Amino acid sequence: MSGDFRERPETLAAQALGWVEPATRSVVPAIYPSTLYERAPDGSYPGGHTYTRDENPTYEQAESLLNRLEGGDGALLFGSGMAAATTVFETLDVGDHVVAPEQMYWTLQRWLEELAARGRIALDIVPNGDLAALEAALRPGRTKIVWIETPANPGAAITDIAEVSEAAHVAGARVVADSTVSTPVLCRPLEHGADLVVHSATKQLNGHADVLAGAVVTARRDALWERLVHDRAYRGAVLGPFEAWLLLRGMRTLFLRVPRSADSALRIAGRLASHPAVRDVRYPGLPSHPGHAVAARQMSGGFGMLLSFRPRGGAAAAKRVAGALRLFRNATSLGGVESLVEHRAPVEGPGTRVPADLLRLSIGIEAVEDLLEDLDRSLAP
Repeated sequence: MSGDFRERPETLAAQALGWVEPATRSVVPAIYPSTLYERAPDGSYPGGHTYTRDENPTYEQAESLLNRLEGGDGALLFGSGMAAATTVFETLDVGDHVVAPEQMYWTLQRWLEELAARGRIALDIVPNGDLAALEAALRPGRTKIVWIETPANPGAAITDIAEVSEAAHVAGARVVADSTVSTPVLCRPLEHGADLVVHSATKQLNGHADVLAGAVVTARRDALWERLVHDRAYRGAVLGPFEAWLLLRGMRTLFLRVPRSADSALRIAGRLASHPAVRDVRYPGLPSHPGHAVAARQMSGGFGMLLSFRPRGGAAAAKRVAGALRLFRNATSLGGVESLVEHRAPVEGPGTRVPADLLRLSIGIEAVEDLLEDLDRSLAP
């Protein structure tokens, strides 16, 4: 646009950055399935693409949109959230030190522990949001990555991105923020000092539980970023064109889905907090949450679709409640248009840090009154 006019994020998402296909003037983004591109007689690539493992117009569109929404300097799509996260950690040299939180995506935490057990990295795990514990764990000159996840899965713990970033940068470390639960609708970690943002784009970025995808967004195109670009291509950890197109389609409704889910989650958390059959609710939108003030400062427009609660009666009660729910689908994931419940500890198995009676809810876009009725009925004696 000309002049001083700048579209708001909602408009950028809805119109997919206003892209129009040049040949046909199609408004809906196209899918480019080609894996190869023709050279000119001199051997150059006049179309700017060489091979689809390195670049493809379809996922470049989705990357451009996500990058704009996060306020970054570059974005990369990956075949899954784990592919995105592990590619970040694979940039480390043997013996480099990592600090990670107690509450984080369980599969990634287990993978980091396996790397540490093999001597591949040094690893310290500290309580979420505990700045003193983080500072004590930092090893100046040796700590390379401080990984944070806020709000954290599954217990909705909150971390102050700005204070962690300040401490990590003094020690010479980069901060990588898993912002899967927030999405750029609610929080933009790069604005608070993070160096990289990681998403399991499978979740609310896509929003329809039909795409496996991951993403990394950078604050700056530095040597680490160039290494990530290089490694993604060499490892073949890319997303297919059709999946990238589905992800782009999902992101176009991001600013409708995320606020609705967050509004419903807040109402549900409030109801559960006063329910006689519930002993504990973990949702950063509640003033009683220990991270509420920080979340209110660094998030805007809501506190996300993820909440957890512990019914009275222990693990047996949690299992009963999860099985009694009718509208909440008992399934492993989060961030879709349908609401989900999961009795988390049995899924993670031995060694989990999750309480045995914790139920994780992912709130979708259904009528919140229906969801409340479903919870009330399942919690009844």
